[in-house]
Amino acid sequence: MNTTAGARDPVEPDIGGLAEVVPEAGAVAKRVAVVPVRDGVVPLGADEAVAEAGGVALIVGTGTRAAAEALRAVVSGTLVEAGAFAPGRWARGLARALAAHHCVILPGSPDGRDLAPRLAAELGRPLLPGAVRVSDGGAEVVRWDGRVSVELAVEGPFVATLLPGVRGVHAVDGTPDLVESSADHQHAEDAASVEVLAPDPATADLAEAPRIFGAGIGLGDARAVAVMARVAAALGASAGATRAVTDADWADAERQIGTTGVVVNPELYVAFGVSGAVQHTSGLGDPAHVVSVNTDPSCPMTAMAHLGIVADAPAVLSELAARLGV
Repeated sequence: MNTTAGARDPVEPDIGGLAEVVPEAGAVAKRVAVVPVRDGVVPLGADEAVAEAGGVALIVGTGTRAAAEALRAVVSGTLVEAGAFAPGRWARGLARALAAHHCVILPGSPDGRDLAPRLAAELGRPLLPGAVRVSDGGAEVVRWDGRVSVELAVEGPFVATLLPGVRGVHAVDGTPDLVESSADHQHAEDAASVEVLAPDPATADLAEAPRIFGAGIGLGDARAVAVMARVAAALGASAGATRAVTDADWADAERQIGTTGVVVNPELYVAFGVSGAVQHTSGLGDPAHVVSVNTDPSCPMTAMAHLGIVADAPAVLSELAARLGV
């Protein structure tokens, strides 16, 4: 999370030659994905945004070459080393180059959500946030914690943010066509980062959480779910839940994982009392490690787990809480 302060400077940075070198790619030449990067780290959902734009990308920030090499969906792209993240300055500098593109797509990552409205304002275009699918005439967006899907039609160009985890990505064969562009912004000012705070696992967006503990109806009651949340926090993990748990009001709706909740892709997923219904497991992405704690050794969750612990989930949590002192 960034804390920012500062004011907009009227000086527009000179991003030399960028309008001429932003690549186009056949039938989808009017689409481009803008990927903000920090020190070569690809933001959540970047590959999906690039794929939705047909492989055409503008990668801006620091370490853009490393970021381009990490992206799997890039066919052609422009690399813009623009210094530290400065959404207002970047939007002013990139607007002229992006004006030729009918649809500008950004990943729904924190930086993408920060940059997108500024780009939309500079371009004088509508912003369609929270899209799950983008077409040339608008986008399908979700509202009310994913419970409502709305088709938004737009006459003319627009900017959209694509929710992470909503589409698959196929790696592109061959070497992408990349062009480097420089940005001269030494005299342009923008909001300045005062402090970068580490995310709190208890409140972090589940779609970005690297470790998740999942609560299933097998935990029995809200008290056990609360114990799981404390254990998760003590171990640096976020707490998620199945729909049955959120429907029972044992956890907030925003913690729901699955096709009607949040789509996640953690490195580690530990399921407590989760049976493994397809509506839940289809929203798990492809975790590197899955652990299931359940009394049923044959349930789908345990069957798909790398480690299955056949035990009473509330009892296991109680023991963990006692050992961790939470």
